[in-house]
Amino acid sequence: MTKYSIILPVRNGGDYVKTCVAGILAQSYRDFHLLVLDNCSTDGTLEWLQSLSDQRIRVYPSKKPLSIEENWGRITGLPKNEFITLIGHDDLLDPHYLTVMDRLIQNHPQATLFQAHFRYIDSGGSLIRRCKPMDERQSPAEFLSFFLANNIDNMGTGYMMRSKDYDAAGGIPPYPNLLFADFELWTELTLPGYKATAFEECFAFRLHQSMTTGSSDWKFQLAFGRFIEYLEKTRDRHPQMAGAISRYAVDFIRNYCKGLSHRLLRTPLRKRNGQTIEDFTAKCSDFADRLVPGNDFDPYKLPGMRLARSIDRYWFFRALFLLFKRIYSKPVLT
Repeated sequence: MTKYSIILPVRNGGDYVKTCVAGILAQSYRDFHLLVLDNCSTDGTLEWLQSLSDQRIRVYPSKKPLSIEENWGRITGLPKNEFITLIGHDDLLDPHYLTVMDRLIQNHPQATLFQAHFRYIDSGGSLIRRCKPMDERQSPAEFLSFFLANNIDNMGTGYMMRSKDYDAAGGIPPYPNLLFADFELWTELTLPGYKATAFEECFAFRLHQSMTTGSSDWKFQLAFGRFIEYLEKTRDRHPQMAGAISRYAVDFIRNYCKGLSHRLLRTPLRKRNGQTIEDFTAKCSDFADRLVPGNDFDPYKLPGMRLARSIDRYWFFRALFLLFKRIYSKPVLT
């Protein structure tokens, strides 16, 4: 019986999806299925997929255009093999990925989430950097701690899990643009067991220059708020996770408070849904109080935040700032 399913949601994959599929079909472990969820592609992606003669490929076209949340939401309804992994259409699996993961699963039968080391590549496929090193075994609390403390590189590609566990968790939660959604899912999947990680580098995640600007500020804030709510519920439902949240949640909030505030400052008022930096920092203070009562969080002690608030209060300073950013631009979340 076939053991693995590789699931590939795609819309207008262009040349990237062809490279992605080629890497999947070149796996040294040959017994798997590739399940493709095409979301009404208009660039020939669907026709190209349907032209492939490999019997391991199953293509599931959508009947109407879907949001990214809706397309990825279709995964729970698919007929899947025992284990699944998800991949973005512009990411790459190395030929030994399934071989390494199969050995990892055999060595860690009690684990409920599996991963391997990976590298970041740019839009042209050149190496940017390798991921931060990970332990072979991490408890749910350790995994969450590393994420909140920004000591782990987390992406949607490369994780392996049992299909029944994925479906029982409800699949990937429908966060706006799936921001933070994958980490909620990974955390949920570790809770019955632990995460096992192979030391081998087995895949590549592609970073594009536009990744931090592809989602609106409002969606980023909504997703961030939803993830805070998830942390609150997790703390209350799972006492073993409370220590990790108590120790690291405020640092997590500090990081995103600064990053999303600077992102907001770069956005014209007409595109902000009425949000100001003062509004957002007040929300962050509330988030910190909810997760860690009695904390020492003060958004305006963060570097640059007082200046950002001052610029945001006056239209003239905002206009000068936006003009400056048109001339000099750098990533927001660093």
